[in-house]
Amino acid sequence: MGGDELRQSVDLLVGQVAHWAAPRWAASATVGNVSRADLLHRLIQEIANLAADAEGEPRRTVPRLDNDLALPDQLRVVTVDLLTAGPPPSVLAETATEVTATRRAL
Repeated sequence: MGGDELRQSVDLLVGQVAHWAAPRWAASATVGNVSRADLLHRLIQEIANLAADAEGEPRRTVPRLDNDLALPDQLRVVTVDLLTAGPPPSVLAETATEVTATRRAL
């Protein structure tokens, strides 16, 4: 069940932001005193870390690309990595909660 919840949360977030232009990404998020782009990149890095942990691999830094329009695609990729790694359902559920919280903060 955790995987479906995570997929749905990510789909909602991507649907919310996929059409954003650069000025919208540069605007401040409602939490964290960071830009929306930085907040989403932070979430992407957290998901990538969880995937690496689930695979028993070292954590790697997700590149912060020059074009913020790539962030939704990066989110999709790291989410698939996490789902493929097969972490416990509790990790997937907690990640879905983080995705939802990030969506609300944007």
